[in-house]
Amino acid sequence: MSYDTPEAVLRLARQFMESRILLTAAELDLFTPLAETAQTAEGLSGMLHCDLRALTVLLDALAAMGLLEKQDGAYRTPPAAAPFLSGGSPRSVIPMVLHAAHLWESWSGLTPAVRATGPQEALASDAGGRFDELSAFIGAMHVVGLPLAEKIVAAIGPEAAESLLDVGGASGTYTIAFLGAAPGMTATLFDRPEVIPMARRRLADAGLLGRVRLAAGNFYRDELPAGHDLALLSAIIHQGSPQDNRELFRKVFRALVPGGRVVIRDHIMDPDRTQPRDGAVFAVNMLVNTKGGSTYTFEEVRDWLEAAGFTGVRLLQKGHRMDGLVEALKPR
Repeated sequence: MSYDTPEAVLRLARQFMESRILLTAAELDLFTPLAETAQTAEGLSGMLHCDLRALTVLLDALAAMGLLEKQDGAYRTPPAAAPFLSGGSPRSVIPMVLHAAHLWESWSGLTPAVRATGPQEALASDAGGRFDELSAFIGAMHVVGLPLAEKIVAAIGPEAAESLLDVGGASGTYTIAFLGAAPGMTATLFDRPEVIPMARRRLADAGLLGRVRLAAGNFYRDELPAGHDLALLSAIIHQGSPQDNRELFRKVFRALVPGGRVVIRDHIMDPDRTQPRDGAVFAVNMLVNTKGGSTYTFEEVRDWLEAAGFTGVRLLQKGHRMDGLVEALKPR
């Protein structure tokens, strides 16, 4: 993208405006009542205890953006969008939008972080800390992530593997995709204790709980369950510092049987760190939300894997939206 005109630079500077409009709508939970019935600004302001003038301006902007429909002075959530904009829907992405609203606050500290005048906070990976918020957030991650998971699994080709270790597997999005692609496979899903009940429910709903061992722990502190011939680290390494990832790779190495392989899914950066573009932007997200996380180049990931004992490290797939894949083998 070229920024060779003043207009292009100013357009970039103003892009936050529409994002902020969406974030505020999600924080007010505007879309849920408007998915049930069209309402006027007056009626909605009484229900939500909002200022009428300010709410009307917001509703009109949402209608202009296509996130609401407006007819005869009444607003409604478009029926096609209601399943993922309504708070209570199983397909809702609103928990992830609310997570973005939380990130808005931490991104406001970017300038102090670069000036080294303010501390960087630990990653708010629990989406607010409360179980209900964490459950909703992980549910939304599953909705968004499942189509990508199926493509990632196809690129990995797991058919010859017998036992998967899904490190930080959340509610089982990738475990489900792997077990669907490899009917003879069993899996161990490893994640924090508060996440395991969510995985149990989702795997039970998918009819796969009998093929999965659920193991609770913290992969930064605890050893990983052993005896697997395939390990997946999906969207994990960007959270950690280089030292964190070196130690994690050593744990994965110990958890694999001889001849096993590990696959890492993440932003895998080119040597100059400007491509993929989304990865460079995501590195800023890690700067303001973690103590040492970032996005890393293939060369860095390869060096850490080889230091842990892996061989045959290769870039299995380049990606542009956190779908880069790196594969490595544990010697027989």
